[in-house]
Amino acid sequence: MAPHFTMPLVLIPVLAFAVWRRVRSQFGPQPIRRNKMIARIAIFAVLGGVIAFASMHDMRLLTGLGGGLIAGAGLGLLGLRLSRFQLDPVKGDCYVPNAYIGGLVTVLFLGRLFWRFAMLSPQLQDPTGATPPVHGPEFGQSPLTLALFGVFVGYYICYFTGLLIHHQRIVRERPGLE
Repeated sequence: MAPHFTMPLVLIPVLAFAVWRRVRSQFGPQPIRRNKMIARIAIFAVLGGVIAFASMHDMRLLTGLGGGLIAGAGLGLLGLRLSRFQLDPVKGDCYVPNAYIGGLVTVLFLGRLFWRFAMLSPQLQDPTGATPPVHGPEFGQSPLTLALFGVFVGYYICYFTGLLIHHQRIVRERPGLE
């Protein structure tokens, strides 16, 4: 097998599994797992900080990332407002996310990722590496890509933080528990 086909063969199943898990988490009651949510908030904050630091050389990239973070935070607040909270006898405290908001964020992010992959695919298919990069800047050097990454990061940081705050209020108001 040609070495330039190895990377897509590894990435495609990993991406398919990640998309399947993401879509599955948009439907039905999801248990509130404080430690996982806190870890995700921290991971997204670190990723956003690293990308922002790496983008400091170009103001267009920072503007795209910042605009995406603001839009993502707005979507996170809207998604939080449309989420329902319930007590499941098996799963415990749960939230039911709004499938449309989460689906929109997923489609935006994956759509841009697939678009960039399609633009880079001629370079991946050329085993000699002689194909010139004629399709614009490299991955991560596009303000649109960073804006959509910012939407993704801003949404999850805002949404998970809001879920944790709301859950803490519910636990405090519940009589006789904790």
